[in-house]
Amino acid sequence: MVIINYLYIGIDDTDSPDGMCTTYLACHIIRKLKENDIDIVGYPRLIRLNPFARFKTRGNGGVSFKIINDEKADLAKKIVLDEVSALSMFDCDNTNPGVIFYDGEITSEMGDYAFRAIYEFITIDEAEEFGKSVGCEIHKFKKGRGIIGSIAAISLPLSDYTYELLAYRAPENYGTKRQIDYGSVIKMDKETFPDTFENVDYAENYIAIEPKTPCPVLYGIRANDDSILNNALDIVKVNEPIEDYCIFLTNQHTDMHIQKADNISQMKQYGCYEITSTVKDRPHVIDGGHMFFTVFDETGEIECGAYEPTKDFRAIVSHLRPGDIIKLYGGIGEQNTFNIEKFQVLELNDVEYKNPVCECGKRMTSAGKGKGFKCKKCGKRIKSSQKVSIKIDRFLNNGQFYETPVSARRHLSKPLCRM
Repeated sequence: MVIINYLYIGIDDTDSPDGMCTTYLACHIIRKLKENDIDIVGYPRLIRLNPFARFKTRGNGGVSFKIINDEKADLAKKIVLDEVSALSMFDCDNTNPGVIFYDGEITSEMGDYAFRAIYEFITIDEAEEFGKSVGCEIHKFKKGRGIIGSIAAISLPLSDYTYELLAYRAPENYGTKRQIDYGSVIKMDKETFPDTFENVDYAENYIAIEPKTPCPVLYGIRANDDSILNNALDIVKVNEPIEDYCIFLTNQHTDMHIQKADNISQMKQYGCYEITSTVKDRPHVIDGGHMFFTVFDETGEIECGAYEPTKDFRAIVSHLRPGDIIKLYGGIGEQNTFNIEKFQVLELNDVEYKNPVCECGKRMTSAGKGKGFKCKKCGKRIKSSQKVSIKIDRFLNNGQFYETPVSARRHLSKPLCRM
């Protein structure tokens, strides 16, 4: 049996608001490698990390790929480092690339590290110490924060995964309006869904494959099946040149960031959780359009938020009532508020308690504490102070999931079409 050794390459933290992104850099490097007769093995991987990390790039993702570890490995390393040095926008404060080379087996210890990068917050020093301990060759640029995601990108085991095809613009078009034929995007969505998904948010009239930042990405198409992506590429029409495109294997839309918490007291700031709890108060809106309510269990309570960008999702949240038991999915941000990504109704409180109705048909009022009720219309009194239960109709349904719109969804959130 022939044993093939691989060289794993991880790259992260090259994003810049002025037009660079890690996936474009990886695509460019892969093309340079191919020009030198160095092919990568399988798809490159795009691994999204903790969406609530305190220091992160726009999408907070690292990229990795592997090649056969042969006599061209040193050339491959040189190409990678040269291209990171040439293309990264180092004048941006948040651009702190890190490159990792690793030529061993991916161990369970490395997998555990990767999950920590998704669940928690890892410092640069912690990442460097861990990388050295498992034999990584580490290259830091500026602060080198990218080594955190680079190690995670080569290490993360993927039991659930999706694919994303990213098409890239010619550099002279960066920052200009993207020339995408929206009608062709809708056609692509109707012909390829559910193999592709989250292409269009029809409720918001939002074309979700189009970025809203001045980055090199022209559009991105997400899929459960890689074989559908070239068909989708053919259907979408654009009126500007596509410099290149690349298909990534990714942990996007898998809920990989979500940890199951037994109770509220187990949850920590900057973590993402699934938690079952009871609604304490009615949702209310503050200035800016953000909606908040509180949930509780036997260990404590936490404020939950459905923010203005979630649009019509707030209207759904507004139908929650005290006593509803729900399963929430989301993460805890800087203000210690639980940011809702979706929720499932487990048990609706469909009973209201009201004053009894008098024989004359008028609803009675309290006659005073412990003095029963009285009717203002006919004067009748009753001694009992017990209110009567009334079954009410609810807008929400037991067992049903409700999610934020495509336009407000995080990269890692699993949409209902994948559940």
